[in-house]
Amino acid sequence: MTNTVSAPPARTPRTLSREERRVQLFEATLAAIAECGFSRTTLTEVARRAGLSHGLVLFHFETKEKLLVETLDYLSEEYRKNWQATLDGSGPAPEQKLAALINADFSPQVCQPSRINAWSAYWGESQSRPLYLSKCGENDELYIRTLEGFCAGMNSAHGYQIDPARAARLIRITTEGTWLEMTTLLNPYDVREAKATVWTCAQLLYPRHFGPEGPLGR
Repeated sequence: MTNTVSAPPARTPRTLSREERRVQLFEATLAAIAECGFSRTTLTEVARRAGLSHGLVLFHFETKEKLLVETLDYLSEEYRKNWQATLDGSGPAPEQKLAALINADFSPQVCQPSRINAWSAYWGESQSRPLYLSKCGENDELYIRTLEGFCAGMNSAHGYQIDPARAARLIRITTEGTWLEMTTLLNPYDVREAKATVWTCAQLLYPRHFGPEGPLGR
């Protein structure tokens, strides 16, 4: 008789670790915000989407506000890790770093409706909730300083004479604008067209290094 080894049982919702459970609830919250907005994102709705009880959501987060704040932390950390990992995998030249940052903002992990709509919702609430503004701002400051550094590197390495802060602002505003239009236009364009728009912005700033389809072969 042949002995067989049984496969380990699949993880069920009731056997998830504490951290896995929290991620499950963060994802359910992002989906609820994206589809329902802040006012209709309730603990009951989050529990329903996660397939859990209302009491279990309360056990982990106590209040809706605490859940929303920690979901913003989760979203911000995911975004930061995404662009920093993309930079780590890029070449050392400033144009390679700049291209990596642009590509990172259109990676499937962060450039998807649930994320973009959630970011828009948090920014929309930030004027009445200073904590949201502070948390979003902290994440932005690191990204902006990094982007400005690469724009300054384009000047020093390649002889461009464009103010790094303004160049970085143009790239960032163009990226954020395409994100917004992909989720708000009646007939939105796709991610490829969004990236082409940002590449065109980079081309106008650094014409020897970028074209409408991305970095130029050199």
